[in-house]
Amino acid sequence: MKKILLFLSLISSSLIFSQLPKSLLTPIEKTYTYDEYEGSIYMKGRYKESSVIDEKSGTYDTKLKYNILTDALEYTSNSELFEITKSAKIHARIDGDYFYYCNFETQRGMERDGYYILVELTDNYRIYKKYTLKITDPEPKKMVQAGTPEPGRLRTIITYLIEENGIIMELPMKKKDFLATFSDKEDELKQYLKKESIRFKKEEDLIRLVARYNALKNADATPSQSLLSNRGRNN
Repeated sequence: MKKILLFLSLISSSLIFSQLPKSLLTPIEKTYTYDEYEGSIYMKGRYKESSVIDEKSGTYDTKLKYNILTDALEYTSNSELFEITKSAKIHARIDGDYFYYCNFETQRGMERDGYYILVELTDNYRIYKKYTLKITDPEPKKMVQAGTPEPGRLRTIITYLIEENGIIMELPMKKKDFLATFSDKEDELKQYLKKESIRFKKEEDLIRLVARYNALKNADATPSQSLLSNRGRNN
């Protein structure tokens, strides 16, 4: 699998430093709003061993954690809180996940800037995953008839997206929706799903399924140059 090749090539061609320069940092305030909610605004609670790559100046070893709520890579130094400057030229690796700040568009032309985690890289397309939060506010006390009011909750949502030339489309995570989206190869995909026992909630299986669709498209007598052509425009 051709995974993270671009990121690794940048690492191999850069110098290693131990202190992040101020040019890569933006001061921020700590967010306390959801401290009493169940769940977390962070992908992982602790700061993890990380690398920051600035395409202009090099690679820096540090510790970061990803704030899903603010879509920020957080860094702390001398009790001060910062986020890594959001730029398409600055990337990061956190505990095995490879973050890119991307300026994508949907098929309808809507901007979708933000951090995406690269999970698959091929010559024709890339697959990313994106973290968001579903926020459920606590029940107001006056609305509770009896018992203890429900607390606020934060639930992490993971979305997978396929990207070609800066255009992204969300990958359906249910069999029916996936087959409807990629209906031009529905029969072949049905056979593949059954043969390989594909599970849509498993990242590796979703990657394999997209690869299979790509192979089927390339096997056509006149293969399409795009996996996203004629796809649903509901993103």
